[in-house]
Amino acid sequence: MSDLATSPIVPGSQAQHSRAVLWLIAVVAVGLSLFQLYSAGIQPLGLFYQRSIHLALIMMLAFLMFPVFGPNRRRGVVGGIIDLAFFAGAVITGGYLVLYLDDIFNRAGFWNQTDIVVGCIATVTVLEASRRAVGLGMTIIGILALLYAFAGPRGELPWLGQFLPGIMEHRGYNLDRVVGQLYLGQEGIFGLPMGVAATYIFIFVLFGAFLEITGAGKFFIDLAYAATGRQRGGPAKAAVLASAGMGSISGSAIANVVTTGAFTIPLMKRLGFKPAQAGGIEAAASTGGQIMPPLMGAGAFLIAEYTQVPYLEVVKVSVLPAILYFSTVYLFVHIIALKQGMKGMPRAELPQMRDVMREGWHFLLPLAVLVWLLVMNMSPMRVGYFAIVTMLVVAALRFSVWFFFVAPAQGKPVTGQRIGEALWAGVVKVTQGLELGARNAVAVSMACAVAGIIVGVVGLTGLGLKFSAMMLAFSDGNLLLALVMVLLASLVLGMGLPVTASYIVLIVLVGPALSNEFGVPLLIAHLVVFWYSQDSNVTPPIALAGFAGAAIAGSKPMETGFQAWKFAKGLYLIPLFMVFNPEIIVGGPVPVVIWNGVIAILALGAFAAALEGYLFTRMSWPVRLAIVPAIIGVFYPDLRAEMAGAAVMALAIAGNWLACRREESATAA
Repeated sequence: MSDLATSPIVPGSQAQHSRAVLWLIAVVAVGLSLFQLYSAGIQPLGLFYQRSIHLALIMMLAFLMFPVFGPNRRRGVVGGIIDLAFFAGAVITGGYLVLYLDDIFNRAGFWNQTDIVVGCIATVTVLEASRRAVGLGMTIIGILALLYAFAGPRGELPWLGQFLPGIMEHRGYNLDRVVGQLYLGQEGIFGLPMGVAATYIFIFVLFGAFLEITGAGKFFIDLAYAATGRQRGGPAKAAVLASAGMGSISGSAIANVVTTGAFTIPLMKRLGFKPAQAGGIEAAASTGGQIMPPLMGAGAFLIAEYTQVPYLEVVKVSVLPAILYFSTVYLFVHIIALKQGMKGMPRAELPQMRDVMREGWHFLLPLAVLVWLLVMNMSPMRVGYFAIVTMLVVAALRFSVWFFFVAPAQGKPVTGQRIGEALWAGVVKVTQGLELGARNAVAVSMACAVAGIIVGVVGLTGLGLKFSAMMLAFSDGNLLLALVMVLLASLVLGMGLPVTASYIVLIVLVGPALSNEFGVPLLIAHLVVFWYSQDSNVTPPIALAGFAGAAIAGSKPMETGFQAWKFAKGLYLIPLFMVFNPEIIVGGPVPVVIWNGVIAILALGAFAAALEGYLFTRMSWPVRLAIVPAIIGVFYPDLRAEMAGAAVMALAIAGNWLACRREESATAA
């Protein structure tokens, strides 16, 4: 276990830990994963028991993995004392609720002094764990939320109220009321975000960790290369497909970039893509992994909980938008390959599809079980549990067949010693998966805990309604302006928050306005906010996935960020299409749904061609400019405008194809 703790692929592994701390990290991480498996598949626990134990173990892990003075400095005596104090705070946070939950319920709002003291310890501990695991931005926003709750004539900090604009004013709340809301109620730290993190998200993060350590990442990458490697710009197209497969597993766009990008970016550069283009393509494709069903990072579970729409329904309506997004990135890659005259990779350098499937077909079985159980309407948490069990069983059976039948034929006889070594290797591999899953879950769980603080304050102070009123006033009732405001807010929040936290905060603030004031269907409002919450990965000046791609490609971070922003344009256009053509999500008459699907594909293809100035051959400026109002017409919710826009785009594309044929004829002549 200590060997795994020093592995470079594991979050927090860059910190300089002593051997004892490495073992303690492994023990806590494995214990957390076993607890989650027990509660998911064997004995479900009550709401507060599940969430409080989960959060306590997650925070214990955070304080062990991330030293107080940063990862590049040893703890020392002072750092050790501080970390030990916060570690104790994590134990108290969860232990107090587990031991005294019945007494707390019986007090029913009449909290005693111990309740308040422990609640204060819990809040401070959560904010500090978030600072270490997620970043300073998340903690600052959490602190600002607390200060806002205390500001006002009846609050702990009445003088702060004078600095609030009129619409933001409120009565203010004292310490007991705020702590009761955040720690002792169901709308704060242990609210819905933590509930989703402690159940659905963790079990699927663990599933992804087991896929990762058993080699599923290589299988998906090889599968993508076998399918697209010989086409023009093959490695870039393989990056798009591999990221679609890996994105749902990793749960992080940045992790996706460094995982698949390590293979795809060097090959893209060798084929002729500029370094910034290679990094940008990988960043845009990896960001799409977060909107790709069935997992969608953590988004599908959160959307299902907030909207009370069945998880399977969220997955079903998200399939077409995700396909449209990846098709857009794929088309950009194809156009660039055509413009630069690229060829595919030689057959000899590519894996063969039959070889890839023969070596890794068993990775598809757990995914098939997962989808089948979801279709059977089983709880996502139990689905994740059975998917993990299926994967372990399939891996064990596959290894057993090789060990007892194939290996002896290759001169490796079955002996007692070799059986013992194989069993020990299996135990180590399972332990590695348990530890990696727990480590990978720390950041998202801490983000959900602080998001709970923010959500609790919003509910306590009525900030959501105030924000909706401001949004309505600034946009003057114009839905497009309101969506632009949501986009800008998501970009600002994304500078300091991870995607999951950004979505939770945004939907609490702007969701009511989009649904109630502007009439956007609830599910579409959540999907739009979730899609826009991804934009900090690919939008300068804080293009996090783009910067990760730049590090691998050896290109300038900002230039790579702008390339990622260009390739990920579907992230901005497709949500607009959802809003103005809601039939594509909520359904409607079959001809209308088909028509909307066709014009969406046409608009995205024409947009990519106009932006690059190339499709089958070079596209003139007048044609490119004519496509712009045609795209706007397609988004306008009027059939005549849609038909006119679709006709202009179809003519532009057909004219470009004819021009290409004339050029080919002239060249041949």
